[in-house]
Amino acid sequence: MRNAIFIKTGFSLLTSVRLSLPKSQSSQNPNPPAPNFSYNAALLFPVLFLVGIGIVMVYSASSALAMKKFGTGYYFLKKQFFFAGLGIAAMTVCRYFPLKLLAKLVYPIILLAFFFLVILQFPGVGYCVGGAVRWIRFGGISFQPSEFARFALVLYLAYSMSKKYERLKDFYIGFLPHLLVLGMFAVLILLQPDFGSVAILGMITWMMMFIGGVRIAHLCMSLTVMIPVGAVFLLSADYRLHRLISFLDPWQHSATGGYQTIHSIMAVGTGGIFGAGIGKGYQKLFYLPEPHTDFIFSVIGEELGLVGILFILALYMLLLYKGIRIAMNAKDMFTSFLAGGLTVAIGLQVCVNMGVALALLPTKGLTLPFLSYGGTSLLLNMASVGILMNIGNEVRNEK
Repeated sequence: MRNAIFIKTGFSLLTSVRLSLPKSQSSQNPNPPAPNFSYNAALLFPVLFLVGIGIVMVYSASSALAMKKFGTGYYFLKKQFFFAGLGIAAMTVCRYFPLKLLAKLVYPIILLAFFFLVILQFPGVGYCVGGAVRWIRFGGISFQPSEFARFALVLYLAYSMSKKYERLKDFYIGFLPHLLVLGMFAVLILLQPDFGSVAILGMITWMMMFIGGVRIAHLCMSLTVMIPVGAVFLLSADYRLHRLISFLDPWQHSATGGYQTIHSIMAVGTGGIFGAGIGKGYQKLFYLPEPHTDFIFSVIGEELGLVGILFILALYMLLLYKGIRIAMNAKDMFTSFLAGGLTVAIGLQVCVNMGVALALLPTKGLTLPFLSYGGTSLLLNMASVGILMNIGNEVRNEK
């Protein structure tokens, strides 16, 4: 019953966005609703709060690990400060970057994303972490091409759908080309391998096409193909099959595939209402793997408790709400689809990461936006917020 209510609510929200988009590429929204306060402030407030909380919690979650591996407890803290500075710079640049010029750069950006994914497969270029080659290293800085591919795909879909808006219901124009681009990305990412990122890209593409007005029959047809193919691929590797079995009953696999899930649940569950206090968590002390990246939400639950979790959820809800409002009030189709796609991408990251931490989804190496340690994710998410602020500012200036 709880899941049914959740799905129904989410579907209703997406439907309202789908029905509220501008009707054509050239249409303007002459009387957009007056925002209660600046779009910039409404987006900047939750993002800076989340980044600030993230810096504190990254230090709390990683200090013991950093001391053991690098001889200083400040290793990850210093790097996260550096990433946050780069992210603020990227957000500022994207806030004032001409959106017309951004539209012209769509194809160079999508080609660059393909280039990064291709060279990742060359020996000596890709960097192996956890048995998968998902990183490119430049000096001492690591870069994850699949994160950039997500941003590039959203940008491409927004541009392509805006150009083809009047014919989006045509199978060969509004549906198939977008599915083919997704397929090319999927093949390259599966070679890493990274099944989870492919699933995220597929959900983003499906939701953007749904919001844009692609025929429901075409979208449902894609599901009848993608779900069986995904299931076959999921079951084709022993480690993925073991991960799925461990998710279904982690306590039966507490020493292997269920280890992360169990310690994540223990961390969140022991936090209570107010938490143990910052720095006083127990599971991060070499029990919970990747406490500063994939499972930082679990550390937050243990140290800040239910109150801290609800506060963070409120910040995310404000950010996503303002993103949806910007998408609905954008002055043209490109910026409307772009704002919607970026908001969907951030929202999916939040839902998947928290779902994994709460044992509602199988384990997947996906960061929590603005909170987890990681330069690529933080940089691109803050750049996305800068673009949302840019679009929101144009809406404000149209009044």
